Amino acid sequence: MPKLKPGTIVPSVEEDRAITAAARADADAAPLTDAQWKKAKASARVGRPPKADCKEQIALRVDADVLAWYRAQGAGWQTRMNAVLRAFRDAAIA
Repeated sequence: MPKLKPGTIVPSVEEDRAITAAARADADAAPLTDAQWKKAKASARVGRPPKADCKEQIALRVDADVLAWYRAQGAGWQTRMNAVLRAFRDAAIA
C-alpha cells in the first residue's frame, strides 16, 4: 500500500461498508461488466505529445573552460551548443 499523506483520514471498516453499500445502491454507479471493460478506451493521452525532432540524452566530455563559457551565456546554452555542433556537421557534409 502506498504511503499516505499526513492528515489522511482512513475510514473504519464500518464506514467502508456503508460507503460500498451506498455505491452499490446507486443505479448511476453500477460496476462495469467485463464486456464493457474490454470496450473501454482512454479518453486522453497521458503526458506531452512526442516531438518529431526529439533530443537524445548523452554523456559528453567537454573541456571545463568550454563548458564554463557556454554556461556563462545564460539560459539556452545547451541549445546554442547544439546549434554549433549542427553547423559544424552541415559544413563537413557540404
